[in-house]
Amino acid sequence: MEYQTYTQQETSLGDLFSRLSEQASTLIRQEIQLAQTEMTRKATKAGRNVAFIALGAVIALGAFFSVIAALILVLAQVMEAWLAALVVAVVLAIAAALPIQYGISKLKQIDPAPRRTIETMRENKEWLTQQI
Repeated sequence: MEYQTYTQQETSLGDLFSRLSEQASTLIRQEIQLAQTEMTRKATKAGRNVAFIALGAVIALGAFFSVIAALILVLAQVMEAWLAALVVAVVLAIAAALPIQYGISKLKQIDPAPRRTIETMRENKEWLTQQI
């Protein structure tokens, strides 16, 4: 039986699979890091829009406590007090709804899926398939 000796340039199949495994492992770790970065960025954007909603709520509450009494008293001089209170409440509700609606619409525009990561994972799958 004749044994074949390998030179340094010839690489065994086991070595090739070992390198492929290491590279695939590194690639997967990098993809996970990319997904984390992408999701963090999207969560930050969502947090900013939630802040708009909170700002609208604070403005509405502040308006309710500081202005409602004065407006009702002023309007009560030209109409019934209950009607003055109702008019003021409707106006404040509309003013509060605007920033809240803005924040909600911006939140709905955010796509929570890590699209770039999904695309690179598909590319990586194709690359791995070609390597095997």
